Amino acid sequence: MKWLAALLLAGVAAQAAGAEDAPRLFFSRSFPGSAPPYIQVTVDKSGAVEYREAVDDDLPLKFKLNPANTAELFGLAEKLDYFKNPLEAPVKVAFMGTKTFRYENGGEKTEVKFNYSQDVTAQALLDWFERLAETAQNRINLERAAKYDHLGVMKALLVLETALDRNRLAAPEQFLPLLDRIANNEMYMHTARARAAEIAETIRNPKK
Repeated sequence: MKWLAALLLAGVAAQAAGAEDAPRLFFSRSFPGSAPPYIQVTVDKSGAVEYREAVDDDLPLKFKLNPANTAELFGLAEKLDYFKNPLEAPVKVAFMGTKTFRYENGGEKTEVKFNYSQDVTAQALLDWFERLAETAQNRINLERAAKYDHLGVMKALLVLETALDRNRLAAPEQFLPLLDRIANNEMYMHTARARAAEIAETIRNPKK
């Protein structure tokens, strides 16, 4: 039985090492004075997303993208030659935060930093990362309101609904457990419960 346990442990270790070595996209924006002043998003080839608001945040918010969205993100990175070339636009613009794109694949790492880019592909990838960050922030805000500020739940739901209407939510199905919990819990106001149910229905049955 010892040999079986050893094989299982070896398999787990190999699986963990494989996950660490899997291709991964990294994005960060550092903008002191903004709220939040720092955001970081990583997406690996399986679609696993992690969002942090501090470099040393060891409890990132996690969710998963579908294969099509994941392929789109990695496709944009490929078009940018995995960040081997400068992206900063040769024009004077206001400071909008230092952005970093990084591609990691095992021991290989390539990255580029910029404030503003006119490259259409870079703008598309930046919009994707910002959308992922907005999604995470909406989930954090709704979870916090649901737990600590019942009167603030309605406001958080309205912000979430606006993001959904503007197609700014990535993997919206991740919100369903929380929305269902609010809709079915009488400790929340009736209007908030009704709105949560409506948003959940829209996510489950999106308009074509």
